[in-house]
Amino acid sequence: MYNLSPKITGLWDDFFTWLGAQSGVKLEVIPHAAPAPLSALWERPDMGVVFMCGFPFSKLAAEQRPIPLVAPISLANWAGGQPVYASHIVAARDTAFKSTDLAKARWGWTVRDSQSGYNAPREFVSTQPYAREVRNTVGPLLNPRGVVEAIRSGTIDVGAIDAYAYQLLEMYEPDMIAPLRIVATTEPAPFPLFVASRQLPSDTVLALKHALLHAHQSDEGQAILASLGLAAFAEPDMAAYDRMPARARDTDETLGASW
Repeated sequence: MYNLSPKITGLWDDFFTWLGAQSGVKLEVIPHAAPAPLSALWERPDMGVVFMCGFPFSKLAAEQRPIPLVAPISLANWAGGQPVYASHIVAARDTAFKSTDLAKARWGWTVRDSQSGYNAPREFVSTQPYAREVRNTVGPLLNPRGVVEAIRSGTIDVGAIDAYAYQLLEMYEPDMIAPLRIVATTEPAPFPLFVASRQLPSDTVLALKHALLHAHQSDEGQAILASLGLAAFAEPDMAAYDRMPARARDTDETLGASW
């Protein structure tokens, strides 16, 4: 989910190498780049430590869910020291959108199963007085890079980018987001969590979870987390994930047929 450039991918590879050493679990990094569907990744029986969006996780029955390991805590101000994230509503830097202009804007979205790229911007729109006026939407754009490219090419006027993805791009690929400006930031939602396959041995799961939860307690761990814009990992708040489908249904009811 957050392999946003070769440089950022390399940092994640370093993290997983470090995690394998700390946990004593041999981890093999397997490329799974877009447009390969994330659903295929989440179904792998050998899945060790993989990011999963909270929305598709929340829609699965308890017995079908992969094992939740931890949720990240970002160093960014929008996280407030909690395992939450948000989405930035972004537009081209040289535009001067006012709130009323967003009703007629062309809105881009990533995939319908995404919290950050679909549910979050729709929830934001649902709170605005122009909610049912939005008609022009473009998607699927697959991922944050697709949103960036669509804005740069003029295909869309505004779109939502996962605030943590935006944070990583600010840190390592500022040129990629230089043509953009943040118009608004959505309400927080539970951070995509690290999950493991239900087929993994319980001692393997415990070793991975222990290493993740204690990663911030060593200087080396703090440094590798900071390189990814993270402060620590936390126990996932399952109740917060369980509320996500209801949030999406409320948005559906408010927007009606407009999106």
